[in-house]
Amino acid sequence: MAHPALTGVGMIERETLQLLVGMHRIVRHLGRAGASSTLHPTQFIALLLIGDDQPIRIGEIATRVPCSQPTATTTVAALEAAGLARRQADVLDGRATSVVLTPDGDEMVKAVGRHAVDDLAKLLDRLSSDDREVVLAAGAILSRMADDL
Repeated sequence: MAHPALTGVGMIERETLQLLVGMHRIVRHLGRAGASSTLHPTQFIALLLIGDDQPIRIGEIATRVPCSQPTATTTVAALEAAGLARRQADVLDGRATSVVLTPDGDEMVKAVGRHAVDDLAKLLDRLSSDDREVVLAAGAILSRMADDL
């Protein structure tokens, strides 16, 4: 019989915490090597967002990281100084600016993606095929949750 503290709400809280800690540990493991370790985490997230949705306005970066507008501005300035991103006139509103990747930024995003896929594949290979299928299916759900943040 299950312990009373591990039923109902207690069990949901325990499983939620276990999911949170597990995701955090995996993300930290994947982020230890490669380009992600040379950038501040906010810069790294912003770089990937720019790569996914360029051109993108700084306000949108702030919303999606999430961080404040001044932090997003500082982050983009650091990416510009590193030669990974550049600002350009917004195509819809010439008074505004958008951010795009430079060729070096594009290459970094691709390299980090390849590296992360390889590292995650090694972790997934440790799982049974049934567990691997569940984890991969959860990826789409987690992505939708992140899009709603």
